[in-house]
Amino acid sequence: MAGTNLKANPIHLGLGATAIEQPTFTGEMEWYMQYGEQHGVDGAEGRLVTLHTFTESWDVWEIHPHGSEVVLCTDGKITLHQEQLDGSVTQVTLSAGEYAINPPGIWHTADIEGTATALFITAGMGTENKAR
Repeated sequence: MAGTNLKANPIHLGLGATAIEQPTFTGEMEWYMQYGEQHGVDGAEGRLVTLHTFTESWDVWEIHPHGSEVVLCTDGKITLHQEQLDGSVTQVTLSAGEYAINPPGIWHTADIEGTATALFITAGMGTENKAR
């Protein structure tokens, strides 16, 4: 029996310490909408675990208003930019094995050097995006 590829099939961590394999990830907004419909009952306690490889910097900012997001770099380098409540922007550069936390209510984006892969544990309820 083979394991499941996290890039292809994310995991939902839900109430009652459950871990539920998700349908094949498409990257489309429809996938996220269906995820929200299936697991919205878990509210702010639900977490989406994903693994993404990037070859370009992000073209959006995002915010998770109801919970923290853990970003764990597994390969390459990622520089996170976090816009603090006072409007200042802090940066943290992650290499393989290093992580940072995007606090709830903090807009964040990322720059990529070459190719980088990161694991995300996201409190997705109420997530918003805006152009960078």
